[in-house]
Amino acid sequence: MKLEYNQLEDDIRLIKLTGKLDLDGTNSIEQEFTQHCTGENIFVLVDLSHVMYISSIGIPILVNSAKLVNSHGGRLALFAPQPNVKSVLDITGVSHVLRIYNDLETAQKRLKAA
Repeated sequence: MKLEYNQLEDDIRLIKLTGKLDLDGTNSIEQEFTQHCTGENIFVLVDLSHVMYISSIGIPILVNSAKLVNSHGGRLALFAPQPNVKSVLDITGVSHVLRIYNDLETAQKRLKAA
């Protein structure tokens, strides 16, 4: 699993994940991912467009990070999951807990407005 981080305009943090969010993938990025989700009143977008697979081990990093961000007055959302990843997010109920957008532009517009 590869993690890329960028700061977008409007102080939105962008985390781009590439690879498999399974046990090995989750372990390899968990600390860095959590660091980027720490702070007061932050906005985080997670790009899932290059995540080929997500297992039940990968789900908690997304949900727990969203809870962390929310508890400090911020918001975290996901965008552009591949169909198989979106299916897992739907089946596990993550899509009922976290906002999931189709693309970066929509996610940027709606994240702060939500």
